[in-house]
Order: sequence, then structure tokens, then C-alpha cells
Amino acid sequence: MPEPAFYQCPHFSPDGSRLAYSVSQGSSMDLWIYDWQRGSSARLTNGLDATYPVWSPDGQFVVFQAAGGLFWTRADGAGKPQRLMQSKGHPLPTSFTPDGTRVVFSELTPGAGAEIRTMPVESGSGQLRAGEPQVFLKTAALLAFPAISPDGRWLAYADAEAGSYEVYVRAFPDNGTKVQISNAGGTMPVWSRNRRELFYRTEDQRIMVANYTVKGETFVADKPRVWFGKQLANIGLSPNFDLVPDGKRFAVLMPAQSAEPRETQSHVTLALNFFDEVRRRTTTQAK
Repeated sequence: MPEPAFYQCPHFSPDGSRLAYSVSQGSSMDLWIYDWQRGSSARLTNGLDATYPVWSPDGQFVVFQAAGGLFWTRADGAGKPQRLMQSKGHPLPTSFTPDGTRVVFSELTPGAGAEIRTMPVESGSGQLRAGEPQVFLKTAALLAFPAISPDGRWLAYADAEAGSYEVYVRAFPDNGTKVQISNAGGTMPVWSRNRRELFYRTEDQRIMVANYTVKGETFVADKPRVWFGKQLANIGLSPNFDLVPDGKRFAVLMPAQSAEPRETQSHVTLALNFFDEVRRRTTTQAK
């Protein structure tokens, strides 16, 4: 989508063929889906102030946040959005478990901080139904951005225990231990599905990556490194990048070249075969 607009929360479908995103239109924020092959866009909501779209693993549903709680809608646009969970705590969905049986989200709690919660869901007859949410972890961060690993064994999230956001990983279900991934601030973790890599964003809008290994029940992370040195569009604490499931493309929101303030516009850029570029840069630096 090269045209400038106030985009937020890009999220690839499980097969990577479509991109869900939020875009501000007038006084409201609505969800759209962009089809890469057809080059076409379809609107999913109308005036709901909808944001934070997350796909079900089968690609049939999109769960999102709107006033009053969580909603779901058919990804093909059939039917109208339906309420999944009512809440005054501003829940923000960010992940499904790989088997599609639970939605993971963060929700503000009275006082300070938030809780990472999981909610059982089941689908049938073109509908999505939810059970009672359960608390996974209480955090000091208002926005924890919890993300389940592709194998379903780990949960990455952001916390602000020391006053600044850092990225951590815990076992899923939680066994009480955590591993810090970022070392100089970080938020919005995103897992690679076909490589042992975990991406995240810094406060100055740059993408970092950390390789990791799993040894039995232990998660071991390498020192993070800069993956993309250019600054992304600054849209506050809203997601501004996502990794396609096949690991060959990366969608990022970049500042639009405009006379308007940088924070008011962005455009979506698709980076192709970026691992080839990483290898090229690594080889060049080694020389």
C-alpha cells in the first residue's frame, strides 16, 4: 500500500497471502485486508474504532479490539463483526496458540500495569465462541504484546519492571522462570516460524533480532543485533511491523515523505528476501 495514511498493526495471515491492518479514516479506525496476489483491499469493519487484528491459525477469522472488548469477524468479509468478550479493561489481542484453541491478549488492570491472559475459543458453523479468560502473568507494562512461539512452548512479551520496556521469554505454561532477550530496551516481539530467531522493536523504532536455542526445558538467547537500521514510522506503542510466515518478506510501516508531521502518516513497505540481504551485509562487514 504505497499511498500515505495513518496505518497501524500490520498482521500477516497464516499463509502469508493477506495482510490485515488498521487505518484511520476520518474520526474512526477500521480494519482492512490487503491481498498481495490480487493487489486489492477489502474493508472488514465500519466505524468500530477497530485495531490490533490477529488471525486464527486456519485463516478463517480475525479477532480484534474495539470499544467494549474483543470482537471477531470472518476474514472473507462474510457477515458482520461479532462481540467475543466484553471488557472495560481495553484488552489487546496479539496471538493465537498454534492449535487455535486459545487467544492471548493483554488487559489493563486497576491501579497500574496489565495482565497477560489467555482465553479458550472454539469455532463451528462459521462462528467463533469464547470461554472464561485465565491470567497467565501480571506485568508492570501497560502493553505487554504477548506472542506465542510457533511450537507453542514459549511466550515472548514486553515488561517494564525497571522502568523501561524489555523483551522476555517464559515457558508456556509458565514454570516461574524467565529469560531476558533485549539488552537496551525492546518491545513487540515477533517469532520467526522457520528459523530460531526472535525479532523485536526498540524505542527508537529500529528492528532487532536475537537467535536462540532450546536445550531441553531451557531457552537460551544469543546477544541481540540490529537487523534493520532505518527508523520505522513512529506510531507510539502500536505495532508497526510483521514477519510473513515463510520468512521471506517483512512488512514495515515507514514514514511518508510529506509536509505533514512524521507521526501523522506512514506507508507500508514490503521487504522481499531479506535474509539474503542480511547475509550480504554480514559478508561485507566481515571483509
